Amino acid sequence: TLIKLSMCFPQTTDHLCPISVSVLVNPKPSAPAPVRSAHTSCYKDRLPNFILIMVDDLGIGDIGCYGNDTIRTPHIDRLASEGVKLTQHLSAAPLCTPSRTAFLTGRYALRSGLGSEGRVQVLLFLGGSGGLPPSETTFAKRLQQQGYTTGLVGKWHQGVSCEQREDHCHHPNLHGFSSFYGLPFTWFNDCVPGHGSDILADLQKVLRSLTLLLGLGLVTLVSRGVRSIENHILKLVSKLDTHLSRDREVVEQPIRVDTLPLRLLREAQAFIHRNKERPFLLFFSLVHMHTPLFKNPQFMGKSRHGLYGDNLEEMDWIIGQVTETVDSLSLSNHTLMYFTSDHGGHLEDKDATGQKGGWNGIYKGGKAMGGWEGGIRVPGIFRWPGRLPPGRQVHEPTSLMDLYPTLKYLARDTQPDRLLDGHNLMPLLEGTVHRSEHEFMFHYCGVYLNAVRWHPPGTHMFTPNFSPEGAVGCYHTHVCMCHGDYVTPQTPPLLYDLTHDPSESRPLTPQAEPRYYEVLEQVDEAVRRHRHTLKEHVHPEGPSAQMSWSRILWRPWLQPCCGTFPLCGCEEDAHNMTTF
Repeated sequence: TLIKLSMCFPQTTDHLCPISVSVLVNPKPSAPAPVRSAHTSCYKDRLPNFILIMVDDLGIGDIGCYGNDTIRTPHIDRLASEGVKLTQHLSAAPLCTPSRTAFLTGRYALRSGLGSEGRVQVLLFLGGSGGLPPSETTFAKRLQQQGYTTGLVGKWHQGVSCEQREDHCHHPNLHGFSSFYGLPFTWFNDCVPGHGSDILADLQKVLRSLTLLLGLGLVTLVSRGVRSIENHILKLVSKLDTHLSRDREVVEQPIRVDTLPLRLLREAQAFIHRNKERPFLLFFSLVHMHTPLFKNPQFMGKSRHGLYGDNLEEMDWIIGQVTETVDSLSLSNHTLMYFTSDHGGHLEDKDATGQKGGWNGIYKGGKAMGGWEGGIRVPGIFRWPGRLPPGRQVHEPTSLMDLYPTLKYLARDTQPDRLLDGHNLMPLLEGTVHRSEHEFMFHYCGVYLNAVRWHPPGTHMFTPNFSPEGAVGCYHTHVCMCHGDYVTPQTPPLLYDLTHDPSESRPLTPQAEPRYYEVLEQVDEAVRRHRHTLKEHVHPEGPSAQMSWSRILWRPWLQPCCGTFPLCGCEEDAHNMTTF
């Protein structure tokens, strides 16, 4: 039985944080026969390759092997049928930047200083100085030390520079990736004219205008010129932040939208071809399914779910192309392929043409909504023919943070490391154990503890105030917030049995759940122990150091640019594009 409850814990000595707790109570299963590994002796001395595929804003309900029978995802479904599918795979945060930080480091994002105390929970500008600290350790750094060639293709969204435009202190190349080709920032609506804005939709236009005006030295405005200047500035920031880099060089600014997906695919395939004779790690970080959605004629009008469905089927085709490349080079038996999303689908992303965000199936909530299942439950598929049993399903709680220790284990990295929050998944994937090592999992919304999962019990922390009234989303602000008047503490806590009520629609009562008060006591003690670890294993400047306003706001001297700032602009030379 998986139980979830909402309650109120003190976040610091200064404030209270509404908390929700989920509890997993499993009867002890009869132990099935262990699955014997078919890992043949001829590969014992060769380090395996890793291909990690992460998509953006995908809802777990969008995929065929997770129950969707109206959108075609045959290539993702094939990975699941030939490998292991996780049904309770969880991101460590419901938004891009902190979720990816936790994924890369195997630790909660606030340990790296990438929590947020206010409205802004992701990096907003490439010209800001916040990002993944140079002192942090990623799985790419660890694998480089083991002799791996490491590459990142696609989205980064972990910052670029600290004090000067060329210091690149947060850049992928300084975080263990031998090569990088993609978007240092993110793919966002502002990249394409006419698609509106993303983060802080009700505030972003004013915020950007003010910070950019200050940065450009425009001190006064005449009232009748405000609108034209504002439009000019918004176009400028979109052009500057929407660009492609190859390693530390800006190669295209702004991006040619129509060819972007294919160029990322070709780069990923070329990386595999170049490194087929040696151990490699490829992190293929797609910009699908984030908006703005693409309009590829090859896929337009082919799905039953409009432009979003068309993009989803295009994304599935891309993954099929990567799989085909691995198979055609006879790399399958020594390549671990992994597929996931950084968090759940964006419920509030819609316009007059219909829904542009993902579907989270039966799970409540979505992107930015703290610990609600719809915001943190994501696909998790591992394929490794000859090593992992095909068609296996794992129903235990697992995390994106588990990839770091899993890769370390498989790369035979036994060197000491700092405190990790993830666990090696191989025993679960191979079937040699049947219980997750995650007794407690802590779900954050910014720096605020929003949910706790206990195995046997589990938890959720506070509930967002949806808008408009009666909606299951925060449509007035475009995403839900974690602080102040944007949330409601729950006293007494809300307790859910997630095994029998996975959509979190029927709160339990002390009368209906005999272990109700035991859950509260156990979770309270787990939170106390967890917070004690934060005192010694968090970024020295504090859990929100990289997400403070002073680091988020735009600084023109940090803005990546090809050409002469602010007249930035270049187009990637077709002859220099990677081919194989």
